[in-house]
Amino acid sequence: MTGQERSEEKSECVSLSPMMEADPALPESERVCVFGTGDLGHSLGLRLLQAGYGVVFGSRRPHSSSRLPHGAQVLGHAAAAQSAHLIFIAVQREHYDFLVPLANQLKGKVLVDLSNNLRKNQYPEANAEYLQSLVPGAEVVKGFNTLSAWSLQNGPSDANRQVYICGESAEAKEAVIAVATKLGLSALDRGSISVARELEDFPLQLFPQWRLPLRIAIGLSAAFFFYLLIRYVIYAYVTQGKDISFRIMVSLANQVCPIVSLIMLSLCYLPGVVASFLQLYRGTKYRRFPDWLDRWMLCRKQLGLLALGFAFLHVLYTLIIPIRYFVRFKATERTVSVIRENRTTEFDTTTAWRSDSYLSLGILGFGLYVLLGITSLPSVSNALSWREFSFVQSKLGHLTLLLCTAHTYLYGWNRFLSSSTYKWYTPPGYMLCLVLPSVVLLLKLLLITPCVDRTITRIRQGWERGADQRNPKDSQPLIP
Repeated sequence: MTGQERSEEKSECVSLSPMMEADPALPESERVCVFGTGDLGHSLGLRLLQAGYGVVFGSRRPHSSSRLPHGAQVLGHAAAAQSAHLIFIAVQREHYDFLVPLANQLKGKVLVDLSNNLRKNQYPEANAEYLQSLVPGAEVVKGFNTLSAWSLQNGPSDANRQVYICGESAEAKEAVIAVATKLGLSALDRGSISVARELEDFPLQLFPQWRLPLRIAIGLSAAFFFYLLIRYVIYAYVTQGKDISFRIMVSLANQVCPIVSLIMLSLCYLPGVVASFLQLYRGTKYRRFPDWLDRWMLCRKQLGLLALGFAFLHVLYTLIIPIRYFVRFKATERTVSVIRENRTTEFDTTTAWRSDSYLSLGILGFGLYVLLGITSLPSVSNALSWREFSFVQSKLGHLTLLLCTAHTYLYGWNRFLSSSTYKWYTPPGYMLCLVLPSVVLLLKLLLITPCVDRTITRIRQGWERGADQRNPKDSQPLIP
């Protein structure tokens, strides 16, 4: 007998001592086993204990496992496997070899594979498929691998955490779903074990839903930055010989941020408008939208949050304007010039109205902007009914777009009439950014007219154009 075999035999003998045997008072369905005593295994065991399960840990060294949660038992692998029907495998794939000698004890058991890889396509097959090949008599279910040790410890009733599972046995998956539900998690069955590789790739994805919005934000920021750089900094240097490159850090940034914010807010509501007109054109809601429109609609939340971020930057840049050296220098120079020349300036009521209206609309728009961002958080949106959420995100969202657009129009006021506005025959950035929100608001205004809105409502309730002629008995009048 080798030293390793004597060590394993000794470990199993110790684990079967009376003080460490599994509690027979609990039925097997209320006991679960966890192979692995690391951070993930520890956190999972603690969560299971809080849910009322009896937890038995399987360890190579049961006596040296002192960091386990209070109330859990620790046994050798063979004894722990015999104590429960459901076993969580919280060890890495490289250490699966210890399961091969336990094939008889694991026969008929449900093994939940929690492992992940360091990179995609690290192995020729999924970890769960490899585990199934090592223990063919067990029912392997892939699941819980999208949870971290921290998320498992972050409250016993985190119902917003979704887990994915897959496996060949429907009974085994039902048992895993029952445990997930009792833990306050939402389990989604993704099908057979062939989907395991896809589930193992989920934790390796870096902001998958943010890639398109981030590319749009970066592209718009870069395009408008260079556009404004040419119109202001380079134009002043070429035509007047002035070096105003210092304005890049604050002045140009404070123009780019609101421009990108308004365009991205418009991009949040444009796909909904396009979808409505597409349904009007087709006369039915039962045909799928194009893939590009589906992807666009799925990333509206991320577009809106990025737009809110740019609006925040615009507010911060605006707040520091009075303390800038350039602004203080210009204000002092202007005051001294007025005193020396003994000039007086009459109060312009029109300018005062425009300035106050411009600032007021900006404040109101930003306030609603923040409200939209807050209600998009899962913890807040889950507390709202669908009607409340729809009212905030749709009605107040379009109102936010209207206020921000009006804020920009008041900023420009009548400057478009001045030829000096068009440097090198190019329009200023704020004019360009008004095109998209103006189009969205005009199209939305058309959609909410009674005749169009009534038709869209009927389509979304299941009515189809041409169905009245095909089924005269099922026809309904246009006006009830």
